[in-house]
Amino acid sequence: MIHYAEHIEDVLAAWLEQHCEGGAALVAITLTEGGGVRAPGAVMTVSQTGQRVGYISGGCLDADVARHALDALTVGKARKLRYGSGSPFVDLPLPCGGAIEVLIVPKADPMVVRRCADLLSARIPLRLGFRECGEIMLAPMADVDHVFTYLPKLRIRIAGRSADAIALHRVATAAGLSVLLQMPEQEFHNADPALDLSMGLRMQIPTSLPVVDDDPWTAVILSLHDADWEDPLLVQALEGRAHFIGAVGSRKTHDRRCNRLRARGVGEEQIRRIRGPVGLVASMRDASFLAVSILAEILSGWKQVSIDPFQTRP
Repeated sequence: MIHYAEHIEDVLAAWLEQHCEGGAALVAITLTEGGGVRAPGAVMTVSQTGQRVGYISGGCLDADVARHALDALTVGKARKLRYGSGSPFVDLPLPCGGAIEVLIVPKADPMVVRRCADLLSARIPLRLGFRECGEIMLAPMADVDHVFTYLPKLRIRIAGRSADAIALHRVATAAGLSVLLQMPEQEFHNADPALDLSMGLRMQIPTSLPVVDDDPWTAVILSLHDADWEDPLLVQALEGRAHFIGAVGSRKTHDRRCNRLRARGVGEEQIRRIRGPVGLVASMRDASFLAVSILAEILSGWKQVSIDPFQTRP
């Protein structure tokens, strides 16, 4: 069975389960040259039964890497592989013309993996080091062959009660993102029973909002069409650390929104943080299309947010 998980948090969770069930190898891309489907640091796990979670290519290499991972599990020694230009595997050329190198770790330290999974679950970024001898270490200081930074999942906090909010919840969830939906209390009773609201926040009155913890890897989207709710929610979001704040509505609606915030004493620099009308494609009239448009705008700036938080800056 193959599960195309992408975020390392999901891959490590799968590795922990597979480790308890008999063992698993952790595979990491350590180098790419030229084009590549996945970036260095991308990981995959291969269980003793051949189950794969995660992926390192567009499908042209994963099966062969899994075969080598099973061999490494049997022997108990790490293995380094190169594919593409300069590779001994001439029968597995890369269509992009580049090359990738992967490291297979058959005996990762479960305590290190558990700690990494716990940090990411708590939305704390981490640095993970890989030695080619097959050792992995958290927060490596020196003498490490490969070091990668991993960020928490992109989280979308949606405050809304309309079809727009529900559609965005579905699209973001389907994309594997962390999603938190805020709705007025009465809307929870009317929600589609098929909608997973286990990660939902119930709002009672606009003057007493639930406490939120927006980190730099959170995007906040408002879809309420109600100034009584929207204004305090925007003020709350602007006081937090979310990297993206957007609100649905027309340009005229956004102008009125900004004027109300000015009347509340919100400064111009803060007001400019609000994307409105939110959405990469203008004037989407269907909730599902608007959801894709909003997610596209959030992702268009995600690379800037993904700068290594541990990097030393002048």
